[in-house]
Amino acid sequence: MIKDNARIFKSWVPGWLIVFVLVFCMLHSMVLLGVYTSNITYSASFLDIEPEDLQFSLCVTYGTFLATLLVESRLFKYFPTKSYFLVIYSLASLVFVFSGYTENYILFLVLRMVEGVLMALPWLPMRQLLFTRFTSRNATIVVFSLNYAALLLASPFIMNIAVWLLDNYDWKYMVYGSAVFQLLCVGLILVTFTNNRFHRKLPLYQIDWVSFVLVLIAILSGTFVFIYGEKKYWFDSGQVDAALVFCLLSTALFVMRQLWAKRPVFDFKVFSYANLRIGFLLFIFFYISRATLNICHSTMLTVWNWEPARVAGVQYFNVLGNGIGMVLAGLFLMKKVPHRYIFSMGFALMAVYHIWFTFLFVPDVALSDIVVPYVMQGISVGVLFVPMVLFTVSSVPAELAPYSGTTGVAGRFWGSTIGFCIMQNAQVYLMRFHVFQLNRNVLPETAQAQERISQLTANFAAKGYAQDDAYRLAIKSITAAVSKQSLLLANMEIFTVIGYALIAVSVLLLCNRHLRMTVDIFKNKVWGS
Repeated sequence: MIKDNARIFKSWVPGWLIVFVLVFCMLHSMVLLGVYTSNITYSASFLDIEPEDLQFSLCVTYGTFLATLLVESRLFKYFPTKSYFLVIYSLASLVFVFSGYTENYILFLVLRMVEGVLMALPWLPMRQLLFTRFTSRNATIVVFSLNYAALLLASPFIMNIAVWLLDNYDWKYMVYGSAVFQLLCVGLILVTFTNNRFHRKLPLYQIDWVSFVLVLIAILSGTFVFIYGEKKYWFDSGQVDAALVFCLLSTALFVMRQLWAKRPVFDFKVFSYANLRIGFLLFIFFYISRATLNICHSTMLTVWNWEPARVAGVQYFNVLGNGIGMVLAGLFLMKKVPHRYIFSMGFALMAVYHIWFTFLFVPDVALSDIVVPYVMQGISVGVLFVPMVLFTVSSVPAELAPYSGTTGVAGRFWGSTIGFCIMQNAQVYLMRFHVFQLNRNVLPETAQAQERISQLTANFAAKGYAQDDAYRLAIKSITAAVSKQSLLLANMEIFTVIGYALIAVSVLLLCNRHLRMTVDIFKNKVWGS
């Protein structure tokens, strides 16, 4: 790295403006990741696809982001810093516009892959530049807090903006707005950056493109199995079988290549450190348990019949919790509170949220009923996120730190993907079970069912419907009520199981002997003390 890294920025630019520009430009990645998943209903209807297809497109972007992290460093060191960022943000703007006019799903997936590359390329360089703006021993905490605050808080803001745009304008205006955001980044970089390099130039011929392709195939084929497994009846589908074979084969080839290569893009020695393995597993479990928030949003829309704008607005309560949690986490880290206490507190708060929400899955609730547990979920996420990132990064020697960072991203990716798969399959299985059980009690032959059907038929007849139409509407109403009740019961059971699992994890974390050493590890590896 060039010693005088301050000359990357123009001399007249104050330090606070540099920090603002870097944080603002890091939001670019969140826009690329979340713009199409901010409102699944609108996005799926526009592209004429199923929600699973849209979830897969999100995983395509995130998976490509993960694969690109393996080669990003070489690209950043080869190109001039300012030109590197200008090209990326300009291309991102163009890709957004193209995707807004694309109704072919396959072409849309290709564009989402391109967005994954463009999302990854500036992410770590921007964070690295942000590190240079702080000199105190708590700089790591400040930078990571700013970094991941953007990650956590961007999605709700994007959703609210998207809902407003979709309610007042055409679908494509959301894409135009995203493209304009990229152009704002271009303008800020033109104004504040010089033409100097941040690193000395390194050649591109040493980039291991084969490893990049292998890991990308493994990620995308593995994601296909998790996302479409239930929809295609798992291994009764030739597509799922083929995807699993591709995943296992490409993974094996990637691992062998890294073990034999002189300069591996990923060093598997990182997994010889117990704390990194713990951090990786914690990320997966954290994202699986966090996936239940989508069940809450789905319940608001489909059971409680809240408007999309109201659901988007409710997420600000969760954002408030995220902010409180991240402030608490920063204070705990600065006070050098042992990680096992921070983790136990965070997972315990999330357990309380799950158990509390179990009692809220009823046909109708008031906003005041859900505010406290909803904020509590945000606090738990804020408390856990940055400490888990720092714990994972600081679990290995300095020369392996880039690989530990990639491991953390992999944990977040697979946790979110597996979380979606678990929630989808659990809901489908439990709903089928409860529909069967409830239908046994509403057969037309039973006295209770006859009484309810007669009452509903009379109600519809009183509104002017013919007798046959009133009867059909009564049957339809009962069927909808059974389906809604089955969904609520399924949600209750999912939240109960995950709540108890979180309690168990909180207790185990307090007893884990490896976590007891993390205060010294954190001081030595992160602060260098």
